[in-house]
Amino acid sequence: MTDLLTRAEYAAIAADLDFPAAPFIDGKFRKGVGAMMSTLNPATGEEIAQISTAGPADVDLAVSKAREAFDQGHWARMHPSGRKDVLIKLCKYITRRRRELAVLESLESGKPIRDCERVDVPEAIHCIKWHAEAADKIYDQTSPAGDDALSVIVREPVGVVAAILPWNFPLLMLAWKIGPALAAGCSVIVKPAEQTSMTALRVAELAHMAGVPRGVLQVLPGDGPSVGEPLGRHMDVDMVSFTGSTETGRHFLRYAADSNLKKVVLECGGKNPAVVLADAENLDHVAEHVVNAAFWNMGENCSAASRLIVHKDVKAPLLERIMARLRDWKTGDPLDPANHLGALIDADHLAKVNGYLTGPALAGGMSDGPFMPPAIYEVAKDDVKAREEIFGPILSVIEVASTDEAIALANDTAYGLAASVFTANTRTAIRAARDIRAGTVTVNCYGEGDIATPFGGYKQSGFGGRDNGMHAHDQYTELKTIWVDLTDPADGDNVG
Repeated sequence: MTDLLTRAEYAAIAADLDFPAAPFIDGKFRKGVGAMMSTLNPATGEEIAQISTAGPADVDLAVSKAREAFDQGHWARMHPSGRKDVLIKLCKYITRRRRELAVLESLESGKPIRDCERVDVPEAIHCIKWHAEAADKIYDQTSPAGDDALSVIVREPVGVVAAILPWNFPLLMLAWKIGPALAAGCSVIVKPAEQTSMTALRVAELAHMAGVPRGVLQVLPGDGPSVGEPLGRHMDVDMVSFTGSTETGRHFLRYAADSNLKKVVLECGGKNPAVVLADAENLDHVAEHVVNAAFWNMGENCSAASRLIVHKDVKAPLLERIMARLRDWKTGDPLDPANHLGALIDADHLAKVNGYLTGPALAGGMSDGPFMPPAIYEVAKDDVKAREEIFGPILSVIEVASTDEAIALANDTAYGLAASVFTANTRTAIRAARDIRAGTVTVNCYGEGDIATPFGGYKQSGFGGRDNGMHAHDQYTELKTIWVDLTDPADGDNVG
């Protein structure tokens, strides 16, 4: 585990940062045609930097350079082991700059530095390295074609990919997309969230230094209408990979329908349940996982378990332990490593989350400037707090009287991203995991699996593919069948 510095040491790193502040196109930073955009520190409201943003003309330029790079084949046709070597070199560059990237991420997103140091940066490195290592280990296939033919099924890179990032995990979601996409041989154009552009820009610069050719990885900071929509509608973009809200995800399906029917992969919202049954063992362990699931990253997490569905027999002792566990979760200055929770991303989002702080709370229930301590409410199953994705540190507690009621309630949502089940009975655990309609179901723990397991959702939580694992490579490739006739032409007419 990464050793943490002091608040003063992190502040010193912040004071010495060189902020990347312009689009990265065709191997260099260049001024965009869009307006200047302030990027703010969510914890203080102070301006960090002015960023030159991209516009539709920059999108056209970046796409043309991406297509040119793809068609030239310096990256797309490079031997997979060559791409592996370049991406591992990128990981080494990121490792050397890991503290700078951690502080940059914390400043711009409001994330606690302890998470940036111990989760986001190391996991981003691990993700890129994992996909790099997989690049020359994914085999193509043959089919049973008989003695008269050879059938070869090969993967080819899909082409030019637009990767649209969220603001809650800027660096890690960048890695989730560029890791498999670059390993597959694609050219990638990244549109970061408006609030969090700078770590993506820095990584693009490091990638070019590591040997990723010009035009293969480009980053266009800017807003949705100026960058996101033009990428979604562009006739020469082959695929969009999007992580963000379900509402915004729908737009990219429309853009694809209105343009070239490009492939679209969406990882969207969630209203994820933590189901605690009557026979759950070690309630201290359960409480630890429930608190982490609900409040990690200030609840700004698509897989956050924001619904605690708990059997009436264990509700009271579990809530007692949850309250005790919360005392260790301090909220405040993101650069102070003593704090588990930082600031919500911006004033608009803070106002939205504040709107859910209604009624008597079991814990919390009010914000302090940009900081919102964890809040817990006991609610009915149809309460708005139990139905809508809040994306903030609010946990809804819903009491149930049976396992069947708990599973039915877990599925009573438009989403289906993740879920957790806590029970001592193996048969019950497996049946519950099978019955809950979610892309990831954990048993007696909270989590998302690991880099080797696919991550994505059912229903309105996802569309078109999965991040992570070998399955992530599938979404950045096209399958091609090559059929070779092995019969002797002298034997007569051989059609088919």
